[in-house]
Amino acid sequence: MKKNLMITPEGTKDYLFEECISSGKIQKKIKDIFISRGYSQVDTPCIEFYDLFSMEDSGFSQETMFKTTDNRGRLLVMRPDSTLPIARMAATRLKHLNTPLRLFYGQSVYKNNPTLKGRSNEVMQMGIELIGATGKRADLEILTTAIDCLSATVEDFRIEIGHAGFFNALVERLNVDPDTIEAIRSSIESKNYSSLNIILDKLPDSPQVTAIRKLPRMFGGEEVIEKALKFCNGTKAENSLCYLKELYQDLSILGLGDKITIDLGIVQQTNYYSGIVFTAFVTGIGDPVISGGRYDKLMSNFDFPTGAAGFAVNIDYIAEINLKDRRKDTAPVPKILVCAKDGYEIKAIQKTKELVAQGKNAVFSVFATYEEAKDYAENAGVEEILTVGE
Repeated sequence: MKKNLMITPEGTKDYLFEECISSGKIQKKIKDIFISRGYSQVDTPCIEFYDLFSMEDSGFSQETMFKTTDNRGRLLVMRPDSTLPIARMAATRLKHLNTPLRLFYGQSVYKNNPTLKGRSNEVMQMGIELIGATGKRADLEILTTAIDCLSATVEDFRIEIGHAGFFNALVERLNVDPDTIEAIRSSIESKNYSSLNIILDKLPDSPQVTAIRKLPRMFGGEEVIEKALKFCNGTKAENSLCYLKELYQDLSILGLGDKITIDLGIVQQTNYYSGIVFTAFVTGIGDPVISGGRYDKLMSNFDFPTGAAGFAVNIDYIAEINLKDRRKDTAPVPKILVCAKDGYEIKAIQKTKELVAQGKNAVFSVFATYEEAKDYAENAGVEEILTVGE
């Protein structure tokens, strides 16, 4: 007996009726926002070479990737991310175009989450990549586009912004190996204070160690910047904080002061990001629904050194919020069922098309007899049966 015949792999699910409708509506809203801002759609393969995601700056461990091989024995992975494939595309097929490149995508990514903890291994994402642009104006373009996506799809949200440069400047002065830096980063990202303290207790006391110890709790308004500046010992960290403060003040002009928080503990995939980093949350979902930032260093891996920034929206999470308190497993019911007498099937199909063109919810009956159609209508709650024929 095939014991897995009737189930889906762990971390995946079937999407039914209302879930598909909700996801489609959200994708359309976000796509319209991207197009209105001048972004063009691209798609990348579901399967990529492992080399693309094994680079030092990729931020992906091999344990988190689904792997297979091609007919030549080369290692392949199901894409865990869309930014790297689009960076590859920009550096090859799009290199001859004028920059900046404004690209958007809507596709699934696949990550192997061994513990899952409510997370999915397959996630539908939409996002943008602004390649070939640096500076505050480009960062404001990315941030305000993310805010537009949230405003169009959820009622309440908060967005947290940080700067990878601040964390990088601190760890540069610790004189520790890359594995220790990764352990520190992981502890901060997961808000694991105990693990973080165990690592830092082994290091000599310094302003940098003190600052890193406080990072998970460094969030709030502009006052966070003032507190963090006290731990700065170098222009890199100070410049990162001052720039972050400037962005925060600019965004506050939009009247979003209560929705925007400075969070210096955002350190995910630090080697990946080089400038601003941000995440967005909505009530009822513990994980970020949007994450993104600036990744200027990444493009150099493709012999295409240029500035770049972007973000990804977790469509599944937003659809889940929109479907809260609604039945997901109930099939849509037509209001009109169009039945055909023998020999009038084509006319009945034409009549159904006419009704649909008028904006009515009508379907053609595939039942062999009127009695079967009537039984279905009564059980399903169809409002009207229309018969075509003499």
